Amino acid sequence: MLRGDRNSLPSITILTRRLAARGRATLARLACIGLAGAAGLTGQGLVVFDDGDQVRIKGAVYDAAVAKSGYVSGVAGGSFLDHKTGFRDAGFGLAIVDWLVEPGSDERYRASLQEQLVYRFGDLVHGRIPKRIVEGPQICTRARRLDPKVTRGADFVAVQMRHEFTQAAPGRRPGSVWEQTLVFPEGKRWFYAADTVTLANDGVGTALRIDMPGHIRHRGGDRFERIYLSYDGVYASDQFTKDFAPDARYRYVRKPGEPPKRFIRAYRLRDPRTGRRGPWLAGMTLNPEVVSEAWCHQRGYVSMIQEVGGGVYRKGDQIRAAYLIGYFDSLEEMDRTFDREAGPVAIEVKGESWRLVKPGE
Repeated sequence: MLRGDRNSLPSITILTRRLAARGRATLARLACIGLAGAAGLTGQGLVVFDDGDQVRIKGAVYDAAVAKSGYVSGVAGGSFLDHKTGFRDAGFGLAIVDWLVEPGSDERYRASLQEQLVYRFGDLVHGRIPKRIVEGPQICTRARRLDPKVTRGADFVAVQMRHEFTQAAPGRRPGSVWEQTLVFPEGKRWFYAADTVTLANDGVGTALRIDMPGHIRHRGGDRFERIYLSYDGVYASDQFTKDFAPDARYRYVRKPGEPPKRFIRAYRLRDPRTGRRGPWLAGMTLNPEVVSEAWCHQRGYVSMIQEVGGGVYRKGDQIRAAYLIGYFDSLEEMDRTFDREAGPVAIEVKGESWRLVKPGE
């Protein structure tokens, strides 16, 4: 602008508007960082927000959220967004955690139990599979609120949660400690998860029940095209239009010494409005030996329950399992990824770094 050139001088009104717009943009950027308090920007593009009810992770490849209150554990339902395709998970959440169970029945002492510990079977929900709750109540619905610890590294965000069980079956004491670690890496279409339970009781067959990758909400198969169970096969959505019990079909029960090569449970998404095919959303248990039982059945939605552990334990022992959960374009890509990542049972976060932990480490 030439000094003294009246025509090149912006009016006070225009200048004020420009300054105000710049101010709003600056405030928006500060708010973006400030929402996370100490969180904020990380690495090469991951941003963390903490709005009091959720920890939200936003990146160039995916978005995700971890609930701090309400329906807790794992990744919040509908929050896992694949930027490549625009699809989200189709359920109540991913890597959601329930309680500790074991084989048997609570019928003998059921009248003395708190309602949250009662386990009924002989129906379409639980089938004719005798189980009883060892410790509870159910974490996802009854813990009410968790206080996640967020760690920011150069190229990842880790979220760690912890809960101590407060109720136990007769003859058992409450106090087993569940810990979950979620690691969101930059530049991948997946995240890692791991559950560790330090047991407060001896047990035979004690297992942690989770949803892996997560249940599928749908109407007549409108939100998914197929389901892939690496230990069983591929099944069309029309196999899940009517309710059936978990022991009717597609049930996995571990055979000693015969774990499957891979343990992958996935569903191929589709747009319920247009029918457009989406990616596969897979949950991989990276060490197949830790899975004692798994269900895939219809009960108003597709229930993808899985149990890990199921061994003989002494007080202080741990149940551990690690998972990879994310989006894939093909079954072949899934299998290759599993083979490359297989083996770990835990995640360790230390300082600003993390690693997958294999048995014995």
